[in-house]
This record gives sequence, structure tokens and C-alpha cells, in this order.
Amino acid sequence: MKKITKYGLSALCGSLAVVSGANAGEMKVVGNAHLTWTSLQGVTGQPLGMKTNLSFVGNGELDGGQTFSVTVAHTDQNAWSSSNITLNTNNLGTFKLSMAEGGGGIGGYDDNMPRAWEETWDAGVGTNINLQKGVGSSTNLSWTTPRIFATTLQVAWSPENDGTQPNDKSVGGAKGGSTTYFTGLDGVININPSFGAFGTNLFIGASTTEQEETQANAENKTGNHEEAVAGLVLDLGPLSVGAQGSAESTKASTAGEAEYYGNTSFGVALNINDNLSVSYSEARSIKSTVNTVNSKVEMQGESVQVAYTLGGVALKYADTEWRNAKYTRDAGTTDGKVLSLSMAF
Repeated sequence: MKKITKYGLSALCGSLAVVSGANAGEMKVVGNAHLTWTSLQGVTGQPLGMKTNLSFVGNGELDGGQTFSVTVAHTDQNAWSSSNITLNTNNLGTFKLSMAEGGGGIGGYDDNMPRAWEETWDAGVGTNINLQKGVGSSTNLSWTTPRIFATTLQVAWSPENDGTQPNDKSVGGAKGGSTTYFTGLDGVININPSFGAFGTNLFIGASTTEQEETQANAENKTGNHEEAVAGLVLDLGPLSVGAQGSAESTKASTAGEAEYYGNTSFGVALNINDNLSVSYSEARSIKSTVNTVNSKVEMQGESVQVAYTLGGVALKYADTEWRNAKYTRDAGTTDGKVLSLSMAF
């Protein structure tokens, strides 16, 4: 998910502590805190909010200059959220074991549009948008090829694309109820050439997951769960412009169940200087259900954002508006405004 990293908007974090070893590399503890004021149309209540995050990041070097790393992320209130183990080789690319980080396979491209702060669907208004994640939200293994002619290929595989995060020497839960997914496989081609101050990023990805086709008291499926994504971002000096689309087919056949999702998004961001950036973005999401009257519901949203960073401190603002949020037909328009202060520590 792309943010304007030139200004430190993607991950405001600093080192809390460093433990070094002669052969084992080092382990860092990094973190950040977010304070927000949120105003939602028609909603009253406490507008002040706060979140703190901690991550443990370790890395080291093998013989021949190859490197490895491990990251364990803790979200707000010290709740474990995700982790990964990564091996960067000299000639064979990058291998990663990811515990439901969301960025493996096509999950890393669910919304890569330029923006000053957050995605359109994550800027104050609750949308419950369905994004194409592939195996990214499950424990998965991925391989990214070395960069060849500005192009990389990533393949991500999960033996059970069920969203579980087993400990070592353990397995995920047994199938049953809503757990119907089996083996999942993603593939993504990323082309990222640069021409001086101008850059281009073209990405195309697809995912397929085997699923139980017939199950008592659950949906009847007609085939594999399939997802796809494609997008293009142009960096024109201080200006970034992009558009992308994605689709998902659930193969559901039971009346009233979701059978198709389609998402499109657009964004333009301007880096005014080394500290200040502004952006405008739009997003649409369609949900189609099986054999129902007025089977399609479309959400539409737009967001204007401003971000100012100074060292490890960032002040951000988003004004966001969505129509038919949470795929609710004729729900009207919901407006939300968020002011955030982020601090690295």
C-alpha cells in the first residue's frame, strides 16, 4: 500500500533500544503513537482517540553477504498482530514466511494509490469494504525474484488459506462452519522503471483458492475462489497519479450470498515541499448477491487529505465522504473528518 514515504508518512517510527551481538546481528524495538480527533456526521460521543504500536525488528548477515530479518508487530495495547521471517539471497531473490501481515501476494496491492495519509476507505468513515487479499491474510510463504529489467515476480502460497496463525509445532483449526478455504496461490508481476525524476509502477496480480464446494448450513460453491488486481502509478516529479481496479468471484450459488465484488480507486498526491503534501482520492466498490432483487449495491467515496511532517512528528487531516457505506442501499451520504497527531519514539 503506497504512501508518500519521502515525507515519512508510511511508518513514523524510531529506535527505542538496540541489543547487538557479534554474530547474531541486532534486535530493535520501534514504535509510534497516534492521537486523533474524529467527527462523524450524525454521530455523537467522545471524539478523542489514541493508539500506540510496538514492533520488534531483528536482522543479521550470513556468509557471502546474504541477509535475514524477523519482525514481530504488536498493535494497540500490546496485542500481537503479525510477524515475518525474511531471507534475502544474493542471486535467488527474497524468501519470506509471513504470519497474516496482509502484504503477501495480491494483498500488498489492495489499494496502492498515491495519498498524503490513509486510503479513501480508511480515513474516518466505516465502510466495511471488501478488499482483494488473496493469501495475504493467512500464514503464507512467498518468493520474490531478483529485479530484472525493472521487473519482479512474486509468488505467494498458503497450504490453508483460512486466516489462521499457528504457533510452531501446531496446526490451524479444522474445517467446518465458515472455514471452507484450502490451498491458495497468488502471483504478481511488478514493473517499476524510472527515468530521472519520473517513475512508473505497473502491477498485475491474480489469486486462486480451493474451497469446499458443498457444506451443510453454509454456502454451496461452484469452483475456486478467484481474485485479480491491476494498477498503474505515475510519478511526475513532485506529483503522483494512479488508478487501479480489482475483482473477486466467490463462486457462491446460494440465494442472498455475495458472489462478486469489484473495486476501483484513483488518487493524485502533490509533494509541495519536504514537509507538506496534499492529496485527493476516490474509490468505488460493488457487491453483487445471488438471485436477489436489486442484486448490486455500489459504494462511492472520496477523500481530501493534508499531511505535514517535521522530524518524528506528523500532523494529518482527512475530510472523507461515502455514499451507501457498508453496502447499504439508499443509505445516503456519510461524512467524516479526522485530525491526527503522530509521534515516533
